[in-house]
Formats: sequence, C-alpha cells, structure tokens
Amino acid sequence: MGAAVTSGAGTFREQLDAATTTLEAAGVQTARVDAEWLLAGLLGIGRAGVRMDLSRVLSAPLAERYADAVRRRARREPLQRILGWEDFLGLRIRLTEAVLVPRPETEALVEWALTLLPPPGARRLLALDLGTGSGCIACALAAGRSDLDVVALDVSLAAAAVARDSADLIVSNPPYLPTGLVAGLEPEVRSHEPRIALDGGADGLALIRRLAAVGRTCLRRAGVLVVETAGGAQVAAAASLLRGAGFQSVAVRADLAGVDRFVAGNA
Repeated sequence: MGAAVTSGAGTFREQLDAATTTLEAAGVQTARVDAEWLLAGLLGIGRAGVRMDLSRVLSAPLAERYADAVRRRARREPLQRILGWEDFLGLRIRLTEAVLVPRPETEALVEWALTLLPPPGARRLLALDLGTGSGCIACALAAGRSDLDVVALDVSLAAAAVARDSADLIVSNPPYLPTGLVAGLEPEVRSHEPRIALDGGADGLALIRRLAAVGRTCLRRAGVLVVETAGGAQVAAAASLLRGAGFQSVAVRADLAGVDRFVAGNA
C-alpha cells in the first residue's frame, strides 16, 4: 500500500498521482481530493493553488513530509486531524487527538439554536455549550451573535450550575452512539476519534438523558435546550425525554441530509 508514495522530489502532478494511487489502494473514497488537501495543507495554500501549478516541483524535504502525511491518511487517520483543522460555519477550528472532528450536520444545530434566541436587546444573553470538545459550537455561537456570552463546558454537567440563573440557551452535541456500534465504525472514526466523544452508553442516550434531567435547572425561564442526536428512533426518544423532564414546545428538526436529528425544548 505504501509503495506508491513518492518521497523524492517531483512535480505536483507526479506527487498527487502517486498519493492518489496509495490512497485508492487503502480504500479512501475521496483519494484525489484528500491528496490535494494534504499537499495544499503542507504548502499553506488552497486546493485551487495546487491544481493551477501542477508542473511546479516539490523539493525532496517537502516531498518526504508529504509522503508521511499520505501514509497517515492511508492508515485511515482522518484528513482533518492530519491537517490540524476543520472549517465550521466559516471558522477554522483547531483540532487535536483529544477532540471530535466537527461534522457538517452540527452546523445546522448551531444555525437552529441561533434562531431560537431572543432578538437582540439591551440585555446580554448567555449560552452554555455542554460537552464542547473542539469548541466549534461555542465559537460559532459567539461569532453569530455579538450580544451572546458563551460558556463552554466539557465532561462535568455540574459546572453548568454557575450559570443557572442567567442562561438563555444550552446547546449540546453529546456522545450519542450506542456502545455496541462503536466497534463497527469506519477506521477514521473508530481508531482516531476519542471514544468519550462517541460512546453514549448502552442505548446512546446516557448523556442526553442527563441533559434532559438537569437542563431546566440551568436555564432562565423560557430558556432553550437544543441537542443533537443520532437521528432515527433516537430523536423520538430524546424528544420524549425532554417532554418527560418538563420541557415545553419540544420540536424536532432535520439535518442537511433530511434526517430528523435535532431536538429543542423550552424550559
């Protein structure tokens, strides 16, 4: 699988062709795109810059670094983790091994959450991002509303008590996969994402159940809790949990693919 990687000097075209062959052999579905992104990331330019200068020669030292990045991707390490960042609602989010790679579906969660806030006024608003991970939700919320203060928390729900008297919004993309499904995930997820950000307990609802139970104590009157789920039967179960915990006007919204995934309720 690694034989096709070119570690000596060569043109962009030669390097990309070799990398594409390697990644295709490894089963990477987006081999050419990933090869271009890896080279662009190495050079600090965009993919368009790579494609517009295919005759440019990559020096031997840079070619060796590129070959190493390609080998990492061929071992099914996520592209975003190799690059060290991911775009999220126009923001570049830094990534480390400790956090989950932000998903496009979560962008829709943030967009919906912003529409549920009160309109801008004299009073500043406060939002909690529970299980913040990379901070993508917190950063996007803060960027979306200049009158919004965002508290980003991870692991400990008890810390939300510091804002229980003033929070208008709680947004969370918690671990929601049933434990039994984690072992069958794609290698990019199973082997390279932190399990604590994936495993939601036996039915995937362990953290969502806790959010429903304590959410209203952390919110102002009529504040909103918005949660991402795995979709399918889980979204209905999450909506039922919120209703059972006393949330009002519980609503479900679909993600970009049309899958019902997000649940919101008023305290």
